[in-house]
Amino acid sequence: MTQPRISVFPKCYFDELYSRRRDYLEWLRQAATLGAEGVEHYDGFFATLDEAGVAPVRRTLRETGQISSLMCFSPNFTHPDAAERAHQVERQKTAIDLCVLLDIRHCRTLSGQRYPDLSRRDGIERTVDGIRRSLEYAEKKNVVLCMENHYKDGAWQYPEFAQPEDIFLEIIGRIDSPYFGVQYDPSNAVVGGFDPVPFLEKVKRRVVSMHASDRYLAPGATLDELRQADGTLGYSEKLCHGETGKGLNDYDAIFRNLSGVGFTGWISVEDGMNGLDELKRSVEFLKKKRAEYYGKSTDEAVGSIRTPQ
Repeated sequence: MTQPRISVFPKCYFDELYSRRRDYLEWLRQAATLGAEGVEHYDGFFATLDEAGVAPVRRTLRETGQISSLMCFSPNFTHPDAAERAHQVERQKTAIDLCVLLDIRHCRTLSGQRYPDLSRRDGIERTVDGIRRSLEYAEKKNVVLCMENHYKDGAWQYPEFAQPEDIFLEIIGRIDSPYFGVQYDPSNAVVGGFDPVPFLEKVKRRVVSMHASDRYLAPGATLDELRQADGTLGYSEKLCHGETGKGLNDYDAIFRNLSGVGFTGWISVEDGMNGLDELKRSVEFLKKKRAEYYGKSTDEAVGSIRTPQ
């Protein structure tokens, strides 16, 4: 039976990699020791997005026997200025080109920031327009855009406009393309103040990729006291990032839903906030769940890093 593959994303090093305080090639060499089958990239980790900036990454991937899984990208389609929104579409196109250079099929997309004076109607219209315009280019490049139920890009001032479940569902409901799907993140659902499993049941047939991590409550904390007036949780100190499989997410229900609809995309682990050993254990946990719900793979290479075919 065809199975999902497991990759890793360096959430633990995000700020250091984004600010160039940590070398991205160094991280890629570390990633090769974690037992994953691929590595996810973020466009902001590259020195430049042209051939010169990508070549060292491709070389390091070949040397370490890794393949690229997903491209993490954060467009801001809700910006109040129309010229800036057009620029964001061009940025999304550049991320698509980066996917092509790295042999990546799936590129993340988002709505944009939830500006204080942004109405629901305008936010949805701007997001749908930005994604549709980006899709025209993605289709030509054979790249699938996957919209994540997201909280907030690290470089943004405001949280994600489409963080609320109902807004997210309305946006994806208005976009019909074989080159568009959902990137499911159960932890972001928790952060957004809604249950990740019922949410997955609503979108599971459109899920093409997934981020895996976990959240747990600090001692004495409850979800109710973390909820803010707008129904979101935010990154409270009482809601901690921990090892996958040991927090609030029900991964049995998640894998049951995904295997039930034949999901075989990438599951990328966002972890390691408490050390790379934690990230490695998270990979091992997801592999065990995969074996439990998908059965033993006929591909003997599954479970180890594989070189591109």
